[in-house]
Amino acid sequence: MAITTDNAPAPPAAKKPGKTSTGRAGDKIFLGLSRGSGILLLVIMASIAVFLTYRASLALSENEGNFLTTFDWNPAGQPPVFGIAVLLFGTIVSSIIAMVIAVPIAVGIALFISHYAPRRLAAPLAYVVDLLAAVPSIIYGIWGALFLVPYLEGLNLWLDQVLGWTYVFEKTEIGVARSLFTVGILLAIMILPIVTSVSREVFLQVPRMNEEAALALGATRWEVIRLSVLPFGRSGVISASMLGLGRALGETMAVATVLSPSFVISLHLLNPGGGTFAQNIAAKFDEANELGRDALIASGLVLFILTLLVNGAARLIIARRKEYSGANA
Repeated sequence: MAITTDNAPAPPAAKKPGKTSTGRAGDKIFLGLSRGSGILLLVIMASIAVFLTYRASLALSENEGNFLTTFDWNPAGQPPVFGIAVLLFGTIVSSIIAMVIAVPIAVGIALFISHYAPRRLAAPLAYVVDLLAAVPSIIYGIWGALFLVPYLEGLNLWLDQVLGWTYVFEKTEIGVARSLFTVGILLAIMILPIVTSVSREVFLQVPRMNEEAALALGATRWEVIRLSVLPFGRSGVISASMLGLGRALGETMAVATVLSPSFVISLHLLNPGGGTFAQNIAAKFDEANELGRDALIASGLVLFILTLLVNGAARLIIARRKEYSGANA
């Protein structure tokens, strides 16, 4: 005897949640908190920009020199003359040196921890790298002044002998290694944990199927990394590099401890001297008069804009390479 289900009653429809359900109320609360947090962040950023712009305008109205091209910094003079040419040059050059040294090493360490090191070694090594990011800047500065500066003198002499013909590594002044090159090396050590940690986490998110497929096709370990890991984590490495660059641009105490400041632009990176925005603010803020503090705030405004431009450029690079960001994995 066949059993038909044509006239069987339909199952009861699922009851829709009411508008006053707990889930809907929780969604509204979360939406309001997240939206409020975003608006609050924009308000804070706008407030900082307005404050810096106002105080900078007071200083620039009294400045008798060109703020962008003047090499001198004397806001207490009669007339006051100050400019950021040396500070801008020193900030950019030291940050570039730090990035050139730190990023390749950080990516190598991240790849070793995530794909080469055995698990017993990878976990302690990752912990040590993360711990280095928590070391205060002043500790790096003291270590740099007491250890790095004396021991870099030999490296500077060697670079002068081997690469002195490049003009950049020609040492023309006698003195200890309190130069932009030394600052760049110290900044590279400081940003290394940040770039390494973020890059490592990105490499660990690579889909396992991608790596196994490459291995099944006969790829070597390096070919797996080159074809699967690095393309997937490219935007993550860029983001990590920009985080490190942000710290390098704004680093204060470590640079002030190591650098021998002078308002002279020199392409001889091994010569003592130079300056950065953050170092100049830290060194001169306490002894500055009202106009001098406004002048320092004006230089801080330039650093603020420079940081925004760097982060904006990073966002544009990542947006252009969405296929590498892992969003579609």
